[in-house]
Amino acid sequence: ECALTDRGTPEPGKTYTLKAPPAAAAALQSAKFDVVSLANNHAMDFGFEGVQSARTTLLQAGIASVGAGADYTQAHMPIILERNGLRLAFLAYLDVPVERDGFDARAWIATADRPGIAWADPNAIQTDVVAAKSKADLVIVLLHSGTEIGQYQSVLSGEQIQAAHTAVDAGAALVLGSHPHQLETIERYHGGLIAYSLGNFVFDDYLGIANASIILQVTLDRNGIQSYTYVPVLIDNGLPHVIPAEQVPAIGTLVAP
Repeated sequence: ECALTDRGTPEPGKTYTLKAPPAAAAALQSAKFDVVSLANNHAMDFGFEGVQSARTTLLQAGIASVGAGADYTQAHMPIILERNGLRLAFLAYLDVPVERDGFDARAWIATADRPGIAWADPNAIQTDVVAAKSKADLVIVLLHSGTEIGQYQSVLSGEQIQAAHTAVDAGAALVLGSHPHQLETIERYHGGLIAYSLGNFVFDDYLGIANASIILQVTLDRNGIQSYTYVPVLIDNGLPHVIPAEQVPAIGTLVAP
């Protein structure tokens, strides 16, 4: 959730503009990530030059990216990976509230003649998922939405639920959420699986429950979700460490199969 670049200029008016050097892609590569979402509220902190640099750098590291592009078509284009004979289509979307400093991420929405990010408009999600399903066995939607954790734990937002439900109703098997910076509930919905927020994973400067998260493991076949389980982790100094499930009992109440 940052611009992976040494180019571009900071987005004016944003309190937090985040970037990492392109060499950081090597860490994702060594951890064997295959695909990442660029549809988030920091990917274009250093303009389209920054996000385009990230797309190129990731591709050179053998990592696909989804959710941002030179225009609407590219931002909404699925990435299709084949694993064990199963074709998986990935789509990614952003829908977050206006930030406290007044920055509105809608300024980054990709259009027919403007680069940017795929916005989680329900009509667009439905159209995209149906199209992707015609090219793949299963569709997985990466959704950056909801309310960030503050003084109190956040609750699911209406937009977050609507976007996730729309994706599943259109044919997606799995929706993986981010943005709230805390673990949120996992829901079985109409044959699909929705993880509303997987919380933090490699992220520092958070306190308390925001540092308790999971590694979600989902088993898929051509019929969709076969099963899921999870590995509890606790983030210490920005890095996740596997912990016994009983160490943070609240995790199980949110995500237990």
